[in-house]
Amino acid sequence: MVLDDLGTSLRGTLEDLRGKSRLTEDDVQAVVKEIQRSLLQADVDVSLVMGLSDSIKTRALEEDPPAGTTARDHVLRIVYEELVALVGDSTDLPLEEQTILLAGLQGSGKTTTAAKMAWWFSKKGLRPAVIQTDTFRPGAYDQAKQMCERAEVEFYGDPDADDPVEIARAGMEETADADVHIVDTAGRHALEDDLIEEIEAIAGVVQPDRSLLVLDAAIGQGAKEQARRFEESIGIQGVAITKLDGTAKGGGALTAVNETDSTIAFLGTGEEVEDIERFEPNGFISRLLGMGDLKQLTERVERAMAETQEEEEDWDPEDLLSGTFTLHDMRKQMNAMNRMGPLDQIMDMIPGLGGGLMDQLPDDAMDVTQERLRRFEYVMDSMTDAEMEHPRAIGQSQIERIARGSGTDEETVRELLQQHKMMERTLKQFQGMGQGNMDMERMMKQMEKQGGGGGGMGGLF
Repeated sequence: MVLDDLGTSLRGTLEDLRGKSRLTEDDVQAVVKEIQRSLLQADVDVSLVMGLSDSIKTRALEEDPPAGTTARDHVLRIVYEELVALVGDSTDLPLEEQTILLAGLQGSGKTTTAAKMAWWFSKKGLRPAVIQTDTFRPGAYDQAKQMCERAEVEFYGDPDADDPVEIARAGMEETADADVHIVDTAGRHALEDDLIEEIEAIAGVVQPDRSLLVLDAAIGQGAKEQARRFEESIGIQGVAITKLDGTAKGGGALTAVNETDSTIAFLGTGEEVEDIERFEPNGFISRLLGMGDLKQLTERVERAMAETQEEEEDWDPEDLLSGTFTLHDMRKQMNAMNRMGPLDQIMDMIPGLGGGLMDQLPDDAMDVTQERLRRFEYVMDSMTDAEMEHPRAIGQSQIERIARGSGTDEETVRELLQQHKMMERTLKQFQGMGQGNMDMERMMKQMEKQGGGGGGMGGLF
């Protein structure tokens, strides 16, 4: 997404301010120029860009930095606050019974988003149901059904019916026991009158508590007109931005949010049902500026640990904080990491590891890291149970045998053993804090103090 470009260019410009105690007008202008360039290239509306840059320039030149604050940190705080204000608040989505109607053009990702949202609500302890009313697009029913099966949520649709309004009515009745109803509507290649009339009729039947506009992050200035028409028709209370895992610009989606005077509800970050994030403006901008996002990271870690524990009934993450840390434990922790999503996303959430550090890495760095984890798996597959339980006792002859058996080299085996030592050392620092009392957020904050992960999870990168 283009905001990544903005983050990269801003971090470079702000780095030029390091060591300065006072700001000149030229310093501020350099920052403002980078913001304008990146956002205009992103198809963000010109008036929004100019309003944002004017606010940053005025505040940076007129506000006195707090005592002891460097010029760089002063500007960083102002840019952070203004960008948070630009992207707006998060859409209000209470964890209670409700009906949500999804609208958008064909190809925007509504069907995938419906299943992802249902999965998200299910992880919050609610029982969701997806109702597929799209009779226009061939394959819509099959796609929705398959996605909901992968998300393990209730689904209703009728591939033989041709009246979407009747499908919506029947779907609400058939899934009456669900806590959250997510109604997926048909899209078109353009905002045709019959599309608007159809959505209005469906809304009249399901009586949604809120309607969300689903927008492809790649959409440009056309988002403004699209958002206006949907707003006039059914009212838009929130926006779900999809396909943020690619090179999409994203500025049109931000413009649409402003045009409807609404907010952002969800971000789609990949193709799997779990690749969805509840939009949190503070964490989103914090990641953009290389400051990490502990809240989102903590949520992903705790969810991944819980899912791993469900599969590994004999393993409890709390046990990591007491007793001996074996390679069996390390392997299960690696499995949990794989459930957290792409490594570049996780890196951005860890303070001290994302942002500027990511800018310095080659484009394929995360691919290399993923390959390294796979090689570690091969190495552990070639170890005996005794070696997995007591890795410190592994000698040179065993290293040679393990390397041959795993199809790797001796250096990879030694890297794994060294990584185990680093993670074991990090976990021992937490053991004195009391078993059962060390939650994941406290652990993450401790890692932040150590500079972004040290020998713990960050050491795997």
